[in-house]
Amino acid sequence: MDTMNDNETNDDHKTIMFSELRDALIGPNRIRSNNMLIPVTLGGQTFKTRDELMIERAVESCTFKTGLSCVMGFGLGAAIGLFSASVGPEALQTETQTQTVRQVLKEMKVKTMSYAKNFAILGAMFAAIECTIESHRGKSDWKNGTMAGGVTGGLIGLRAGVKGGVLGAAGFAAFSTIIDYYLR
Repeated sequence: MDTMNDNETNDDHKTIMFSELRDALIGPNRIRSNNMLIPVTLGGQTFKTRDELMIERAVESCTFKTGLSCVMGFGLGAAIGLFSASVGPEALQTETQTQTVRQVLKEMKVKTMSYAKNFAILGAMFAAIECTIESHRGKSDWKNGTMAGGVTGGLIGLRAGVKGGVLGAAGFAAFSTIIDYYLR
């Protein structure tokens, strides 16, 4: 067994600087972010600022998602209502009296606003329920949409009774699952 004194040096062991080790392991492809070196080859990304984190948290909140779904539902409902009113006017017509432009526009406004309000409520309900389920489960998968669809459809269908609630829950859950399948 070969022993060494503290005064003797071993040529096999060489002291290297940290910067040399870093360059040897990471290489020249690295970026500097907040005075911290992040290797680019390992998928390095810059750190987010406080403002970016604050905006990200706000956009991912249940309140924002619900509000956005309400506004988008209102817009979609208004478009569908306008189309529906333009295709089939429902004002009472007699043989001697035709509808005036004012009556047609009033009917279109009423139908458009009715659809818009219904879609806004539907979108807000679904988004709020889905976000609550997702927060409770701690997962983001297709099951959240299916459960939210079931609850939303059930609540809306309950206006027609228990049978309507069950059918509404089943139908809306199936629809939500299919939409979620194609969007993911």
